Amino acid sequence: MAERFCPFVRSEKSSSVMFRAKLDDDGEEEVEEEPTHLNTSTCSLYLVVSTDKLTAKYTGDGRHGNDVGAIQANRPAPCRRWLYYFEMTVRDRGQKGCTVIGFTDEHFKNSRQPGWEANSYGYHGDDGKLYRGPGLAETYAPGFTVGDTVGAGINYASQEIFFTKNGKVLSGVYKEVKTPLYPTIGLHSPNEKVEVNFGQRKFMFDVESMILDERGRRQRAVESLPLPPTASHSIVRAFLIHYGYHDTLIAFDAACGAASGDGSVGSIASVEFLLHQDTNGTADDGMYALDKRKLLRRLIREGNVDSVITNLQEWYPQVKEEHYSTILFLLRCQKFIELIRIGQVSDAVNLARSQLASFFGKCQDQDLLLHDCLALLAYERPQDSPMAYLLQFAQREMVADAVNAFILDTNPSMEIADKSGKPPQSALEKLLRQLTACHVEKRFLNGCQGEVFRLHRILQGGKDGGW
Repeated sequence: MAERFCPFVRSEKSSSVMFRAKLDDDGEEEVEEEPTHLNTSTCSLYLVVSTDKLTAKYTGDGRHGNDVGAIQANRPAPCRRWLYYFEMTVRDRGQKGCTVIGFTDEHFKNSRQPGWEANSYGYHGDDGKLYRGPGLAETYAPGFTVGDTVGAGINYASQEIFFTKNGKVLSGVYKEVKTPLYPTIGLHSPNEKVEVNFGQRKFMFDVESMILDERGRRQRAVESLPLPPTASHSIVRAFLIHYGYHDTLIAFDAACGAASGDGSVGSIASVEFLLHQDTNGTADDGMYALDKRKLLRRLIREGNVDSVITNLQEWYPQVKEEHYSTILFLLRCQKFIELIRIGQVSDAVNLARSQLASFFGKCQDQDLLLHDCLALLAYERPQDSPMAYLLQFAQREMVADAVNAFILDTNPSMEIADKSGKPPQSALEKLLRQLTACHVEKRFLNGCQGEVFRLHRILQGGKDGGW
């Protein structure tokens, strides 16, 4: 999928508008390879592995601690997800039933049981104990024997190792190890035989239900946090003002006033009073140029780009050329798109030659948009082409957002209030940025393991399905 142009974003080092390309969702994340079979290239000398590399049998004597038959999966457990899980079924318990399931790191010795060495975890079938390092054995659960299916998983959300027995989850233990861990099994008495399942068939344990339960628990925890009754109203209202949604703001405040029964929360009269205040930011910085921003958004939505350019040049002649040229470039590209939309191809070509050609080679991100715009000329039906996204309503909204940001940048009181050079943001955007930053930091502290937080999927009700 080709790169697509997304809304202008501001540099935190200056107030100028910049471009940023955004990959389509299908190409956004790398697909993690999962374990598929046992790794016979590092197999213990005391094991015989089946041709499909999913069954292992112990052939040693099991007389001392260094003749264990341990074997890892061919790949480490994938970590860019909520949890990972695999299972093992005991086909023959052998003489002592010393079968083990667990996780180990890349330096693990295959002559030792999982859990006996550092950076490893093992649930042992003979005594039901959980081992997680030298001398760290604890009573954990009932042992397991022939016919039992046990599982081992990593819950990256809670940073826990957990085990299951015959489809029932056992308690979890904190995962101190932040490096990649390999699914591992161990056998240590004659004739022991086990079969592993890395997902090639249905698990006995319901993994999806566990994920849903965990998501629900987290969602309930979020919803239980106390918030002021008016918090959401203030946040939504500030967002509507920031982006110049004038009519929606009036309707929103009117509805909230009616809901309160006394009109005290943002009645139409009070909103109209604010809207007709001097728009130099002294009454309410958020109201700055609200009428103008509303008008320009409407014109862009209607495809009337020429009027937008004329109004901007008339209203803001004081803006420096280097700040204005970027927004002018975007508007001229949108004008080109509007001409293609109505079938005036010749006029679009003339516009490209007279007003867009001078922008080539000045900025790589601008070149990306120019390339996509001009590519529309190659298709008889551009609405069915790979560049059809430029003809969608979302593209007009992106341009309207960029123009809105450009106008807010001209507010003199904003320059005085904010010495950092950061562009003005609505309270909602600040909260969402902080939310994203917290998730990124939390994942970093967990060794960059766990589900990657993607705000746009949550807001769009994507496959993640929740927090």
